[in-house]
Amino acid sequence: MGVLLAMQLMVILDGTIVTVALPTIQDDLGFTDSGLAWVVNAYLIAFAGLLLLSGRLGDLLGGKRVFIAGLATFTLASVLAGLAVNPAMLIAGRFGQGVGGAMASAVILGMIVALYPRPGEQAKAMGIYSFVSAGGGAIGLIAGGVITQTLGWESAFLVNVPIGIATLVLALRFITGQPGIGFDKGADLLGAALVTIGLSLGVYTIAQIAEPESTTGRSLGLGAIAVALLIGFLWRQTRAATPLLPLRIFRDRRLSTANLVVVTIFVAGFGFQFLGALYLQRVLGLDSLHTGLAFLPAPVTLGITSLFLSSRLTGRFGIRKVLMSGMTALAAGLLLLSRVPEQGNYFADVMPALFIMGVGMGLALPAAIMAAMSGAAPEDQGLASGLNNTAQQAGGAIGLAVLATAAAAVTADRIESGTAAMTALRDGYSLAFLIAAGVVAAGTVLTAFALRTPATPETAAEESEPATAAL
Repeated sequence: MGVLLAMQLMVILDGTIVTVALPTIQDDLGFTDSGLAWVVNAYLIAFAGLLLLSGRLGDLLGGKRVFIAGLATFTLASVLAGLAVNPAMLIAGRFGQGVGGAMASAVILGMIVALYPRPGEQAKAMGIYSFVSAGGGAIGLIAGGVITQTLGWESAFLVNVPIGIATLVLALRFITGQPGIGFDKGADLLGAALVTIGLSLGVYTIAQIAEPESTTGRSLGLGAIAVALLIGFLWRQTRAATPLLPLRIFRDRRLSTANLVVVTIFVAGFGFQFLGALYLQRVLGLDSLHTGLAFLPAPVTLGITSLFLSSRLTGRFGIRKVLMSGMTALAAGLLLLSRVPEQGNYFADVMPALFIMGVGMGLALPAAIMAAMSGAAPEDQGLASGLNNTAQQAGGAIGLAVLATAAAAVTADRIESGTAAMTALRDGYSLAFLIAAGVVAAGTVLTAFALRTPATPETAAEESEPATAAL
């Protein structure tokens, strides 16, 4: 478990550290404003595009093989990024990190489920997983500024190298290799190409929507191609003798519903993180280091809740009730943020909402992941893990694009109508937080009506036969 979580920590840590280091990277390597976005996009496109394929490879070849290959790739790519002397070299390194991160991350959840098959232990494991993810984000926000200012931006990438080497040695020693079902059970090369290109193009399309040079026609065209490729992939899966993605996995309503709910959680989470940082800096006037410190209540509360409360509440009340409670708290926190005044005070107007959101995420995220993973058969655990990670990435990309675009549009409209710039910025962020709260509310309704999970093991017999079998 420690080895798996070390890799997860590297992936989370890398994302937040790099975000803080971007201005320094631009100055040192001569990135243009549009080119700098590729430091993030190159990683995101490779990561999101390969998650589903990597998860299925874990089922076919064995989770240990795919995990170790991904860990080694991520570590080597971190060396390339840390030694970059020009933009092309750094982007290549970031793309390699995305490939390695996808390979390893896609099988982590499936391997955790295999380690802890009992519901109580699995709930604790998912709580620890969420705690590490939140802790990585919190550490990265602070460490990014400190490392960049004291050691240089290169260390933001090179810090992964000793951690990666140590984790690789421990993985070879402690992870038990479970045999896969065989490459011949799902070696659909055409399907693999269709889904990888389709997902990558889809993420790229979403990521560039908010770019200044983006046009509606271009975005619609790229989006149409991505959708056509994904439809072609689904059609291929109904015809292939050995499909990469057996569509039978979607017959489980809880698995499908839980992944949709995960999308809504990450739409709000990623969008809030990006726009919240802009609000703290542009409206409240905080610098980058104080912005990182200001975010701490949310990930710290998330970590404590997921580590100490989530598993206990899930064991007592069931996944569905805990998930609904967490999402209700998350929506409430976003609603509070949507009311922040222009001359707001961090401690009075922002920090309480961050605490509430942290509790909500700490309850909702482990429960949603458990629901998504519990509906998969043992031979599909890697695929289910890849699907869940894909849902997270899709939600993050959609949330960032939609909420950032909505905020920018409102701000521009207010300025054109004569509103003061600071007020216009506040109005744009407020609307974005309100939209995020609405998305989470929709996920709560979906959970209430479509996600049926027994409240406790003792009362499982009272539920329907399919739900009991799936649990």
